[in-house]
Amino acid sequence: MVFSSLLFLFIFLPAVLLIYHLSPKRIRNVILLAASLIFYAWGEPIYIALMLFSTCTDYVFGLLLDGEKRSAAARKWILIASVIVNLGVLGFFKYADFLIENVNALLGTSIPPTDLPLPIGISFYTFQSMSYIIDVYRRTSKAQRNWLDFATFVALFPQLVAGPIVRYNTIAEQLRERFVNNEMFAEGVRRFTIGLAKKVLLANNIGMLWSEISAGHLNTMPVLTAWLGIIAFAFQIYFDFSGYSDMAIGLGLMFGFRFNENFNKPYTAQSITDFWRRWHISLGTWFREYVYIPLGGNRRGLSIQLRNILIVWALTGIWHGASWNFLFWGLYFGIVLMVEKWFALELLAKLPRWIRHCYALLLILIGWVFFAFDKLADMTSFFSSMFGASGNPLWDQQTIYLLYTNAILILLLIIASMRRPRGIRAGETILHPALALLWHGLLFLASVAYLVDATFNPFLYFRF
Repeated sequence: MVFSSLLFLFIFLPAVLLIYHLSPKRIRNVILLAASLIFYAWGEPIYIALMLFSTCTDYVFGLLLDGEKRSAAARKWILIASVIVNLGVLGFFKYADFLIENVNALLGTSIPPTDLPLPIGISFYTFQSMSYIIDVYRRTSKAQRNWLDFATFVALFPQLVAGPIVRYNTIAEQLRERFVNNEMFAEGVRRFTIGLAKKVLLANNIGMLWSEISAGHLNTMPVLTAWLGIIAFAFQIYFDFSGYSDMAIGLGLMFGFRFNENFNKPYTAQSITDFWRRWHISLGTWFREYVYIPLGGNRRGLSIQLRNILIVWALTGIWHGASWNFLFWGLYFGIVLMVEKWFALELLAKLPRWIRHCYALLLILIGWVFFAFDKLADMTSFFSSMFGASGNPLWDQQTIYLLYTNAILILLLIIASMRRPRGIRAGETILHPALALLWHGLLFLASVAYLVDATFNPFLYFRF
């Protein structure tokens, strides 16, 4: 089940909200856990057992780590065992077939693949559960002794399948005690509606342009058509994923949870370093806290820092999927970030703001090509067309047609990607409350009208 579906909007969510808010506070986590399991089971009922296995094992590991009299060595081995279990499960379901495919290609063997479907959201809930265990090991969190509360944290449906990755510390108190007043609930509805509109009205529509261009002849398309295509993909993945994050944050507010922001206008970045402080913030924070800093961060000299950046970004790439293009994508950004840390940021600081912005956007768009194509031959052909390496024309009649028919949509996407006006914070509006209510109502109705007739409603991050 996805948030941008009529089933979720008109049956599942209203029913859960009604039951939840009419119930006594002492059983609200029971309701949330049951609703989360139903939500997850709608797509893959068999994989509930896998999620519950991860939940139960990490619950036990957390209790074992919390013992005051347990030696440091014993606690370290418990942590290692937990990491092995979590990464073992994630690795088997996400990377086993990729490994088999490459072993067969390298050694000429014929090992049969598992052909198991990827459990939805496994990368997200595994990282959440691991962060809990590591925080208990570091004694920055107390172990959760109520299994129900811990299971609710792992399975919480608003952020289960696509994040943001919520650290246990962020909502530990909220799991025990939370409240929702009218203002908080209204803020949640507003945030959810904006996210729904971003996903349905913006991401889906520009996604159709990308689908049309990427289905063409990649090695012979005009240069401007290729650039138009990757710009469309950049907008699609941003409004698709940030829209889903907005919906998750909005749903959290409706149930009394405050999740951290996951995006902060990333296409306004002045460098790639700046971009990755703004894009998928929860994932970047996770890798910084649990990989980069334990490796030494920037405390042991420039050479070690550059090594750590490359390791983190190789892992970030692989986290996104079992395919060589994701590794190349991660290494590409890792190398760019290394260069920026080494000397480029100092040079960029001396340049005008608009040049820094153009520099960042150019490298971001190049990076999205690695991300968009899982076949290396297609990726190479598209790069060739983007830079006219095959003698392709600059544009043709189709390029003009695609620009003409999508000009208004692209303008709206550019405006929606810009900064908020100075002084306007999240949750505030420059509109009169009545006009704001009308505006959000129209956005919701337009989104529903689109979904009624929609045949194109993908969600890119399901595969991660």
